[in-house]
Amino acid sequence: MKIAFSPCPNDTFIFHAWVHGLIPDAPALDVTYADIDMTNTWATQSSGPDMLKISYAALPWVLNEYALLPCGGALGRGCGPLVLTQGGTASRADAASLAGKTIAVPSERSTAYLLFRLWAAQQVRKEMTIVIMPFHEIMPAIRDGRVDAGLVIHEARFTYHGYGLHMLADLGQWWEEDTGLPIPLGAIIARRSLPLDKLTAWTRASVQYAWAHPEESRSYVMSHAQELSPEVARQHIELYVNDYTANLGESGYGAVISLLDRASEQGLVPRIDLAALRP
Repeated sequence: MKIAFSPCPNDTFIFHAWVHGLIPDAPALDVTYADIDMTNTWATQSSGPDMLKISYAALPWVLNEYALLPCGGALGRGCGPLVLTQGGTASRADAASLAGKTIAVPSERSTAYLLFRLWAAQQVRKEMTIVIMPFHEIMPAIRDGRVDAGLVIHEARFTYHGYGLHMLADLGQWWEEDTGLPIPLGAIIARRSLPLDKLTAWTRASVQYAWAHPEESRSYVMSHAQELSPEVARQHIELYVNDYTANLGESGYGAVISLLDRASEQGLVPRIDLAALRP
């Protein structure tokens, strides 16, 4: 079975057991490792993989062919995207300083970008120039002055200080304060023609195996960790692999529904039947 997910520590940690044939009765996986911008695009194509990790923000474009699985994804608290700049401490509270500036983002259909658009409509209220970059190129671009600011995700929360950058806004903190809900980041989806109950069970079993045997996945995780230190990889996993990974639950579904409902009201995503997100 073909699957695509990122090489980030949370995804490799989650799927290690399944990838390595440790889940009874689960089919062998043919894995493609790709960043979220690529998987968001593949999910819109008829030739896309059987399962993918995509942005929750991309769901409205793919739900005809794919269903949302209630496990394996990335939601949480204190784990949202950051807006970074070269500026000093004073700029961190000055969202209006982004007006007219060039901002690098990891994908136009990423949850990070959707949160940024919702935040900017409330806080910046003026036009900006948006450029798309692979997320690992964004911090060097800010540091080198090729863009004025950048939207970063994943392990950048732990490493941006090393680039001499400053945080202008924590969009996860803004979302949590504004809604009281966790931050919906990445979703696991599967083709509707497949046995979704079994895929859910195998994914959840892989998560549970990872938690029960954390040492077994270490070499696999680090072999794909894009030069991260073991400590940063550990922090990444602890932040993004949590109770919502095993089961979205009511607050998880509530977060996804709130995000897409707000976005559709502002014309940022197509309107969908939000009740259809649940199994």
